[in-house]
Amino acid sequence: MSEPAGLPIIDLGPARQGDYATTGALISHAFTTSGFCYIRNHGVPDAVIDRLRAQALDFFHAPMEEKLTCKPKEAVRGFNALNRTTMYGAEQPDYKEFFQIGLELPADDPAVLAGQPLRGPNQWPASRPAFRDAMMDYFNAIGACGQVLLRAVAHSLGIAPDFFVGKYDRPLQRTQAIWYPPHPAEREKDQFGVAPHTDYGCITLLWQDQTGGLDVMGADGNWIPAPPIPGTLVINIGDLLCRWSNQRYNSNMHRVTNRSGKERLSIATFYDPDYDAIVDPRDLNLPTGTQPLFEPVSAGDYIMGRIRDSQKPRATKA
Repeated sequence: MSEPAGLPIIDLGPARQGDYATTGALISHAFTTSGFCYIRNHGVPDAVIDRLRAQALDFFHAPMEEKLTCKPKEAVRGFNALNRTTMYGAEQPDYKEFFQIGLELPADDPAVLAGQPLRGPNQWPASRPAFRDAMMDYFNAIGACGQVLLRAVAHSLGIAPDFFVGKYDRPLQRTQAIWYPPHPAEREKDQFGVAPHTDYGCITLLWQDQTGGLDVMGADGNWIPAPPIPGTLVINIGDLLCRWSNQRYNSNMHRVTNRSGKERLSIATFYDPDYDAIVDPRDLNLPTGTQPLFEPVSAGDYIMGRIRDSQKPRATKA
Protein backbone atom coordinates (compact mmCIF):
# COMPACT_ATOMS: atom_id res chain seq x y z
CA MET A 1 0.00 0.00 0.00
CA SER A 2 1.94 3.04 -1.26
CA GLU A 3 1.49 6.49 0.27
CA PRO A 4 0.55 9.51 -1.85
CA ALA A 5 3.17 12.25 -1.62
CA GLY A 6 2.92 13.99 1.76
CA LEU A 7 -0.12 12.01 2.87
CA PRO A 8 0.91 9.21 5.25
CA ILE A 9 -1.09 6.06 5.93
CA ILE A 10 -1.41 5.67 9.71
CA ASP A 11 -2.42 2.47 11.49
CA LEU A 12 -5.18 3.25 14.00
CA GLY A 13 -4.96 -0.30 15.37
CA PRO A 14 -2.56 0.55 18.24
CA ALA A 15 -4.81 3.41 19.40
CA ARG A 16 -7.83 1.11 19.34
CA GLN A 17 -5.88 -1.08 21.77
CA GLY A 18 -5.06 1.87 24.05
CA ASP A 19 -1.62 2.76 22.63
CA TYR A 20 -2.18 6.43 21.86
CA ALA A 21 1.52 7.34 21.90
CA THR A 22 2.43 5.36 18.77
CA THR A 23 -0.49 6.67 16.72
CA GLY A 24 -0.22 10.14 18.25
CA ALA A 25 3.38 10.61 17.13
CA LEU A 26 2.44 9.84 13.52
CA ILE A 27 -0.62 12.08 13.70
CA SER A 28 1.48 14.95 15.04
CA HIS A 29 3.76 14.81 12.02
CA ALA A 30 0.84 14.63 9.56
CA PHE A 31 -1.13 17.45 11.16
CA THR A 32 1.83 19.81 11.45
CA THR A 33 2.60 19.39 7.74
CA SER A 34 -0.22 18.70 5.28
CA GLY A 35 -3.01 18.46 7.85
CA PHE A 36 -4.10 15.23 6.10
CA CYS A 37 -3.48 11.51 6.44
CA TYR A 38 -5.09 8.18 5.74
CA ILE A 39 -5.96 5.71 8.51
CA ARG A 40 -6.28 1.95 8.23
CA ASN A 41 -7.61 -0.53 10.80
CA HIS A 42 -10.19 2.14 11.58
CA GLY A 43 -12.82 -0.26 12.89
CA VAL A 44 -15.69 0.66 10.56
CA PRO A 45 -16.87 -2.69 9.14
CA ASP A 46 -16.80 -3.11 5.37
CA ALA A 47 -20.38 -4.41 5.51
CA VAL A 48 -21.55 -1.15 7.10
CA ILE A 49 -19.83 0.90 4.39
CA ASP A 50 -21.07 -1.30 1.54
CA ARG A 51 -24.65 -1.20 2.80
CA LEU A 52 -24.67 2.58 3.03
CA ARG A 53 -23.03 2.95 -0.37
CA ALA A 54 -25.77 0.87 -2.00
CA GLN A 55 -28.61 2.58 -0.14
CA ALA A 56 -27.24 6.08 -0.74
CA LEU A 57 -26.87 5.55 -4.48
CA ASP A 58 -30.40 4.18 -4.64
CA PHE A 59 -31.65 7.32 -2.84
CA PHE A 60 -29.74 9.77 -5.05
CA HIS A 61 -31.06 8.03 -8.16
CA ALA A 62 -34.66 8.55 -6.96
CA PRO A 63 -36.93 11.21 -8.50
CA MET A 64 -36.25 14.74 -7.29
CA GLU A 65 -39.80 15.05 -5.95
CA GLU A 66 -39.11 12.23 -3.49
CA LYS A 67 -35.74 13.60 -2.41
CA LEU A 68 -37.16 17.07 -1.82
CA THR A 69 -39.58 15.71 0.78
CA CYS A 70 -36.50 15.68 3.04
CA LYS A 71 -35.14 19.14 2.29
CA PRO A 72 -33.43 20.83 5.26
CA LYS A 73 -35.22 22.73 7.96
CA GLU A 74 -33.79 24.48 11.01
CA ALA A 75 -31.37 21.70 11.95
CA VAL A 76 -29.69 21.68 8.50
CA ARG A 77 -30.50 18.00 8.05
CA GLY A 78 -31.88 16.00 5.19
CA PHE A 79 -31.47 16.28 1.42
CA ASN A 80 -29.53 19.18 -0.10
CA ALA A 81 -29.92 19.63 -3.85
CA LEU A 82 -27.35 20.83 -6.37
CA ASN A 83 -26.06 24.38 -5.95
CA ARG A 84 -27.12 24.74 -2.30
CA THR A 85 -23.65 25.50 -0.91
CA THR A 86 -20.91 27.83 -2.13
CA MET A 87 -17.44 27.87 -0.63
CA TYR A 88 -15.89 31.24 0.23
CA GLY A 89 -14.18 32.79 -2.77
CA ALA A 90 -15.84 30.40 -5.23
CA GLU A 91 -17.50 31.73 -8.36
CA GLN A 92 -20.04 28.92 -8.59
CA PRO A 93 -21.96 26.73 -6.14
CA ASP A 94 -20.67 23.24 -5.44
CA TYR A 95 -21.88 20.65 -7.95
CA LYS A 96 -23.10 17.97 -5.57
CA GLU A 97 -26.12 16.59 -3.79
CA PHE A 98 -25.87 15.41 -0.21
CA PHE A 99 -27.95 13.93 2.58
CA GLN A 100 -26.97 14.97 6.11
CA ILE A 101 -27.80 13.54 9.51
CA GLY A 102 -26.71 14.35 13.05
CA LEU A 103 -27.24 13.23 16.61
CA GLU A 104 -30.85 12.13 16.87
CA LEU A 105 -32.70 14.31 19.39
CA PRO A 106 -36.47 14.34 19.93
CA ALA A 107 -38.48 17.50 19.36
CA ASP A 108 -38.97 17.91 23.12
CA ASP A 109 -35.25 17.79 23.96
CA PRO A 110 -34.27 20.93 25.94
CA ALA A 111 -31.67 21.95 23.34
CA VAL A 112 -34.22 21.62 20.54
CA LEU A 113 -36.88 23.51 22.49
CA ALA A 114 -34.34 26.26 23.16
CA GLY A 115 -33.76 26.61 19.43
CA GLN A 116 -30.10 25.57 19.51
CA PRO A 117 -28.91 25.36 15.87
CA LEU A 118 -27.93 21.99 14.39
CA ARG A 119 -30.09 20.18 16.97
CA GLY A 120 -33.23 18.18 16.37
CA PRO A 121 -34.63 15.00 14.85
CA ASN A 122 -33.24 13.74 11.56
CA GLN A 123 -35.38 13.81 8.43
CA TRP A 124 -35.90 10.58 6.53
CA PRO A 125 -37.64 9.56 3.31
CA ALA A 126 -40.80 7.81 4.48
CA SER A 127 -40.49 4.83 2.14
CA ARG A 128 -36.79 4.06 2.76
CA PRO A 129 -36.26 2.48 6.19
CA ALA A 130 -33.21 0.59 4.88
CA PHE A 131 -31.54 3.88 3.96
CA ARG A 132 -32.25 5.26 7.43
CA ASP A 133 -30.82 2.14 9.09
CA ALA A 134 -27.71 2.18 6.88
CA MET A 135 -27.06 5.86 7.62
CA MET A 136 -27.45 5.37 11.38
CA ASP A 137 -25.25 2.26 11.46
CA TYR A 138 -22.49 4.16 9.68
CA PHE A 139 -23.03 7.25 11.87
CA ASN A 140 -22.51 5.18 15.01
CA ALA A 141 -19.50 3.24 13.69
CA ILE A 142 -17.68 6.32 12.38
CA GLY A 143 -18.41 8.17 15.64
CA ALA A 144 -16.68 5.39 17.58
CA CYS A 145 -13.70 5.72 15.25
CA GLY A 146 -13.67 9.48 15.86
CA GLN A 147 -13.53 8.94 19.61
CA VAL A 148 -10.41 6.77 19.31
CA LEU A 149 -8.79 9.17 16.88
CA LEU A 150 -9.31 12.12 19.20
CA ARG A 151 -7.61 10.28 22.05
CA ALA A 152 -4.55 9.92 19.86
CA VAL A 153 -4.82 13.58 18.84
CA ALA A 154 -4.96 14.61 22.51
CA HIS A 155 -1.85 12.56 23.30
CA SER A 156 -0.06 14.14 20.34
CA LEU A 157 -0.75 17.60 21.81
CA GLY A 158 0.67 16.66 25.20
CA ILE A 159 -2.66 16.57 27.04
CA ALA A 160 -4.57 13.70 28.67
CA PRO A 161 -6.00 11.26 26.11
CA ASP A 162 -9.47 11.73 27.57
CA PHE A 163 -9.39 15.55 27.30
CA PHE A 164 -11.90 15.67 24.45
CA VAL A 165 -14.31 13.17 26.05
CA GLY A 166 -15.96 15.84 28.19
CA LYS A 167 -16.28 18.09 25.13
CA TYR A 168 -18.12 15.42 23.14
CA ASP A 169 -20.98 14.47 25.44
CA ARG A 170 -23.52 15.33 22.70
CA PRO A 171 -21.27 16.05 19.74
CA LEU A 172 -22.14 18.08 16.69
CA GLN A 173 -21.32 15.08 14.52
CA ARG A 174 -22.65 15.55 11.02
CA THR A 175 -22.45 12.68 8.55
CA GLN A 176 -23.14 13.30 4.88
CA ALA A 177 -23.60 10.91 2.00
CA ILE A 178 -22.41 13.03 -0.95
CA TRP A 179 -23.22 12.38 -4.60
CA TYR A 180 -21.23 14.12 -7.34
CA PRO A 181 -22.64 13.91 -10.87
CA PRO A 182 -20.12 14.20 -13.70
CA HIS A 183 -19.28 17.83 -14.37
CA PRO A 184 -21.25 19.37 -17.25
CA ALA A 185 -19.12 19.39 -20.40
CA GLU A 186 -19.48 23.16 -20.85
CA ARG A 187 -18.28 23.77 -17.27
CA GLU A 188 -15.66 21.06 -16.96
CA LYS A 189 -12.72 23.43 -16.52
CA ASP A 190 -14.21 25.81 -13.95
CA GLN A 191 -16.68 23.60 -12.07
CA PHE A 192 -15.93 22.01 -8.70
CA GLY A 193 -17.77 19.28 -6.85
CA VAL A 194 -16.50 21.17 -3.81
CA ALA A 195 -14.48 24.33 -4.42
CA PRO A 196 -11.13 24.81 -2.61
CA HIS A 197 -11.76 25.27 1.10
CA THR A 198 -10.76 24.32 4.62
CA ASP A 199 -13.19 22.43 6.84
CA TYR A 200 -14.89 24.28 9.67
CA GLY A 201 -14.65 22.00 12.68
CA CYS A 202 -12.22 19.67 14.47
CA ILE A 203 -11.69 16.50 12.45
CA THR A 204 -13.16 15.11 9.24
CA LEU A 205 -13.32 11.40 8.46
CA LEU A 206 -13.94 10.60 4.79
CA TRP A 207 -14.75 7.42 2.92
CA GLN A 208 -14.53 7.76 -0.87
CA ASP A 209 -15.38 5.39 -3.68
CA GLN A 210 -12.90 4.43 -6.39
CA THR A 211 -13.66 7.36 -8.71
CA GLY A 212 -11.04 9.76 -7.31
CA GLY A 213 -11.12 13.53 -7.54
CA LEU A 214 -9.99 14.68 -4.07
CA ASP A 215 -6.96 17.01 -4.11
CA VAL A 216 -5.00 18.48 -1.18
CA MET A 217 -2.89 21.64 -1.31
CA GLY A 218 0.81 20.82 -1.06
CA ALA A 219 3.39 22.90 0.78
CA ASP A 220 4.58 24.29 -2.56
CA GLY A 221 1.10 25.52 -3.46
CA ASN A 222 0.44 22.75 -5.97
CA TRP A 223 -2.40 20.26 -5.71
CA ILE A 224 -1.64 16.71 -4.53
CA PRO A 225 -4.11 13.95 -5.47
CA ALA A 226 -5.52 12.02 -2.51
CA PRO A 227 -6.67 8.90 -4.37
CA PRO A 228 -8.93 6.25 -2.86
CA ILE A 229 -6.94 3.53 -1.05
CA PRO A 230 -8.95 0.40 -0.19
CA GLY A 231 -9.45 -0.18 3.51
CA THR A 232 -8.66 3.38 4.54
CA LEU A 233 -10.35 6.63 5.48
CA VAL A 234 -8.98 10.08 4.70
CA ILE A 235 -8.57 12.24 7.82
CA ASN A 236 -8.04 15.98 8.00
CA ILE A 237 -8.30 18.63 10.65
CA GLY A 238 -10.51 21.68 10.39
CA ASP A 239 -10.22 25.30 11.38
CA LEU A 240 -11.61 24.72 14.86
CA LEU A 241 -8.84 22.29 15.82
CA CYS A 242 -6.28 24.54 14.14
CA ARG A 243 -7.57 27.31 16.38
CA TRP A 244 -7.73 25.07 19.47
CA SER A 245 -4.13 23.92 18.92
CA ASN A 246 -3.00 27.55 18.58
CA GLN A 247 -2.03 26.81 14.96
CA ARG A 248 0.29 23.98 15.90
CA TYR A 249 -1.88 21.87 13.61
CA ASN A 250 -2.66 22.92 10.06
CA SER A 251 -6.13 23.02 8.49
CA ASN A 252 -5.34 22.73 4.82
CA MET A 253 -7.08 23.63 1.57
CA HIS A 254 -8.63 20.81 -0.44
CA ARG A 255 -11.10 20.43 -3.30
CA VAL A 256 -13.13 17.86 -5.22
CA THR A 257 -13.51 17.68 -8.98
CA ASN A 258 -15.33 14.98 -10.90
CA ARG A 259 -14.11 14.85 -14.47
CA SER A 260 -14.37 11.07 -14.60
CA GLY A 261 -17.49 11.05 -16.77
CA LYS A 262 -19.33 8.98 -14.14
CA GLU A 263 -20.90 9.55 -10.74
CA ARG A 264 -18.83 9.79 -7.55
CA LEU A 265 -19.93 8.95 -3.99
CA SER A 266 -18.25 9.82 -0.72
CA ILE A 267 -19.31 9.73 2.93
CA ALA A 268 -17.96 12.60 5.02
CA THR A 269 -18.24 12.91 8.79
CA PHE A 270 -17.49 16.15 10.56
CA TYR A 271 -16.77 15.03 14.10
CA ASP A 272 -17.15 18.16 16.19
CA PRO A 273 -17.67 18.95 19.89
CA ASP A 274 -20.80 19.82 21.84
CA TYR A 275 -22.44 23.07 20.78
CA ASP A 276 -21.52 24.79 24.05
CA ALA A 277 -17.97 23.39 24.26
CA ILE A 278 -15.53 26.25 24.71
CA VAL A 279 -12.59 26.14 22.33
CA ASP A 280 -9.70 27.85 24.13
CA PRO A 281 -6.05 27.32 23.07
CA ARG A 282 -4.95 27.79 26.69
CA ASP A 283 -6.50 24.41 27.53
CA LEU A 284 -4.22 22.51 25.15
CA ASN A 285 -0.89 22.71 26.94
CA LEU A 286 0.64 25.72 25.20
CA PRO A 287 4.45 25.71 25.25
CA THR A 288 5.99 27.89 27.95
CA GLY A 289 6.00 31.54 26.92
CA THR A 290 3.51 31.04 24.07
CA GLN A 291 0.56 33.39 23.94
CA PRO A 292 -2.85 32.26 22.67
CA LEU A 293 -3.53 33.50 19.15
CA PHE A 294 -7.31 33.22 19.46
CA GLU A 295 -10.00 34.19 21.93
CA PRO A 296 -12.22 31.45 23.38
CA VAL A 297 -15.24 30.63 21.23
CA SER A 298 -18.25 28.32 21.44
CA ALA A 299 -17.78 25.41 19.04
CA GLY A 300 -21.37 25.56 17.84
CA ASP A 301 -21.46 29.30 17.25
CA TYR A 302 -18.26 29.11 15.22
CA ILE A 303 -19.39 26.17 13.08
CA MET A 304 -22.88 27.55 12.52
CA GLY A 305 -21.44 30.88 11.39
CA ARG A 306 -19.33 29.11 8.79
CA ILE A 307 -22.29 27.04 7.57
CA ARG A 308 -24.44 30.14 7.16
CA ASP A 309 -21.68 31.81 5.14
CA SER A 310 -21.54 28.82 2.77
CA GLN A 311 -25.28 29.01 2.11
CA LYS A 312 -25.51 32.71 1.28
CA PRO A 313 -26.73 33.27 -2.29
CA ARG A 314 -23.99 34.23 -4.73
CA ALA A 315 -24.11 35.20 -8.35
CA THR A 316 -23.17 32.46 -10.79
CA LYS A 317 -21.64 32.72 -14.23
CA ALA A 318 -24.05 32.95 -17.12
